[in-house]
Amino acid sequence: MAFQSNVVNSQPVVVTQYTVSSGLSDWSTDVCDCCDDCGICLCGTFIPCILGCKVAQDSGECCCLPFLPGVSIALRTSIRSKYNISGSVCDDWVIMVCLPACGLCQMAREQKMRG
Repeated sequence: MAFQSNVVNSQPVVVTQYTVSSGLSDWSTDVCDCCDDCGICLCGTFIPCILGCKVAQDSGECCCLPFLPGVSIALRTSIRSKYNISGSVCDDWVIMVCLPACGLCQMAREQKMRG
């Protein structure tokens, strides 16, 4: 009689491959694409305080937040973080200091498109 052995000499190997991705995206519109949404553009041009309140509220913040000094930069940074948009606080500062109305309109368009 022949003796047959069913001994396992090795374990099965499972190979798992992970792809690391930053997951960062860009703004849906450029900072100077104000004409992409004429309603937001007109509001940002003629009554930016109202648009600022809406952007703050849509971010879950107090409506009065945009009236505090420097908060527009923090609000922009918060929106970038929420939607995983690439950039830096320095970029946010430059946009909100040099092009405040355009930056506000860009934030409003982003919230409208992603919301």
